[in-house]
Amino acid sequence: MTARAYVALGSNLGDPLATVRSAFDALRGLPETVLVAASSLYRSAPVGLKNQPDFINAVAALDTQLAAETLLMELFAIEARFGRRRDYHHAPRTLDLDLLLHGDETRRTASLTLPHPRLHERAFVLLPLLELAPEIAIPGHGPARLLMDACREQRLAKLAIIPSVPDHRTVHS
Repeated sequence: MTARAYVALGSNLGDPLATVRSAFDALRGLPETVLVAASSLYRSAPVGLKNQPDFINAVAALDTQLAAETLLMELFAIEARFGRRRDYHHAPRTLDLDLLLHGDETRRTASLTLPHPRLHERAFVLLPLLELAPEIAIPGHGPARLLMDACREQRLAKLAIIPSVPDHRTVHS
């Protein structure tokens, strides 16, 4: 069974712009998954620790046959390939991949919460998500466009640079 999953991409170390663009390419290589769409790129201020560079953020839409936990493990493997370290909460990072939604699945386990627990309160996730799915509703929170209204004070800038266009012909297994 195929599920539409949404993944947030973020980076603020090294060359974040190049990292996020390369991360879209890495998502294309996921098994049993097709990268369907890539949002625009956005610059956002860091959340939590303020003395660090701004982030480059985006959202990817995937059609996947992977279970949510399997997809999450694949995302962690991509982060590791990009040099991601988890030294402390809100630390700067080479690449952060967050599984936002996996179909309409809801769950809370030690390793995975769906929808992502802070999705509904972060403009740097909601705005690119709305770009890909304007009518999307977040389970347990309601329409994303209404949630975005509560986040309007968060500083966010859309970049003129376009991410690479997904290749819909490729299906990896």
